[in-house]
Amino acid sequence: MTTTTVTEREIREAVTMKEAIDAVRDGFIDLAGGMFEMPTRIALNDGQFLVMATRHRPTSSAMIKTLSVNFRRTPAITGIVVWSEAGRPDQLVADAGPVTALRTGAVVGVATDLLAAPQADRLTLIGAGGQAPDQVRAVHAVRPLRRLTVVDTDPRRARTLLQTLETELAGVDLDTATDADHAVSEADIVCCATPATQPLFQASALPARVHVNAIGAFRPTMRELPDDLLADSRVVIDELDAVLQESGEIIHALEAGAITQDSLAELGHALTGPPVPHGGRTVFKTVGVATQDWAVARLLADKFLH
Repeated sequence: MTTTTVTEREIREAVTMKEAIDAVRDGFIDLAGGMFEMPTRIALNDGQFLVMATRHRPTSSAMIKTLSVNFRRTPAITGIVVWSEAGRPDQLVADAGPVTALRTGAVVGVATDLLAAPQADRLTLIGAGGQAPDQVRAVHAVRPLRRLTVVDTDPRRARTLLQTLETELAGVDLDTATDADHAVSEADIVCCATPATQPLFQASALPARVHVNAIGAFRPTMRELPDDLLADSRVVIDELDAVLQESGEIIHALEAGAITQDSLAELGHALTGPPVPHGGRTVFKTVGVATQDWAVARLLADKFLH
């Protein structure tokens, strides 16, 4: 038996955002088809420690990820991803930080490609932390951007993010802002990537036609979106059991009577169902599921295990 360890640099060099988006899209289609055995993740100390696992039945492969999450340190997310297959003894161990950022970006790319207007090219990103760069990369991969506005409570962090991305976003109009309501009012796509516990903006501030991705809140005590936005939008989620247990936005809106479970569409089923009509407001809410990590880990296994 051999164990291959993959570093952050190797992950970034081996997997492009387009590859990750395609792999995660295929993973959610398989999830909708019942091809994964996937328990809801274990959360300890209100999400400070997370354990996620899944098995892909057709390939008899499995992924287990353990995370430590602390937004007061850098990096906020640390841990490992372990890939194994029943058919061979070799396994792969990867740095969970970049895998998590890549797969979270990738699922936003999948959802944005499905739900955002074809001509959408103005992105407002709220939050300039560790997940932010891959949110931008993923949206840009499926909807080439004309304008990017980054909103953060720390303007220096927003400017640093833009400096990090400026080479990749050559020709894109780059700006920062501190007023979220104003920044989202001129957006075609909004990405929320914060540890917020209260809504980041008012629903009334959004255009009538806009797509919103929310990835930051992954515990019932966290919340980025207002109830009336969810009530007024087509809402797609990653997986029903996961959001009912972990998404503060979905739990709060259900308890307030703003939405019903029947109004929530899982991403895998939306991908395989009738074409989604473009128009009005759409929301994609994800807390993150193990299928995404499996999809990226499979790409790494294909490249590093021989």
